[in-house]
Amino acid sequence: MTDLGIGGLLGLYALVSLGAVVPVVPTGALVSAAAVLAAVERPWEIVLVVAVGAAGAYTGDLVTYVVLRRAGTPLAQRVGWLHAEDPDGALRRLRTRLERNEVRSLLLSRLVPGGRIPVLLVAALGGYPTARFASADVAAAALWSVAYAAIGVLGNWLVPDPTVALALVVLVVLAVGVLPGLLRRRRQRSPAARTHG
Repeated sequence: MTDLGIGGLLGLYALVSLGAVVPVVPTGALVSAAAVLAAVERPWEIVLVVAVGAAGAYTGDLVTYVVLRRAGTPLAQRVGWLHAEDPDGALRRLRTRLERNEVRSLLLSRLVPGGRIPVLLVAALGGYPTARFASADVAAAALWSVAYAAIGVLGNWLVPDPTVALALVVLVVLAVGVLPGLLRRRRQRSPAARTHG
């Protein structure tokens, strides 16, 4: 295994930024895998992995926020996130919840699969000030990156073979990201299956 180097860190930044905009890229797995690679050759690079992962997440969040803000309420109504009869009231209620604990809300939106876009939509369309969002998201992106880097370091510590640790960490992070969505879909289908059966 080789160390990450500048190319690896730039690639991490680009992929995490892209994954924050296009939510099908497994950004958490990327940060965890980079932390495993850093831990093998140059453990001090873990700090760089955390910083680069956080910067990528932050950049992607800002881009998504700006795009959603420009897309406006019609987009939210089209995808069913707001009720057509009272979009302003729904946004006010959701914004109030977000404002109660901004960093926690933004961090949890990153950790819960499929949670980030709705929270960013509320922030963007609910009149949430851009400067306030930008400052709160710094901490959320940093904490998210620390959490996933820690998963990578822990996996590397538990499994001495770096190749196995890397594979295991990526599989675990992907499973944690995908499993809740599969379970939710299964639960949604179960009542429909019972009514037809």
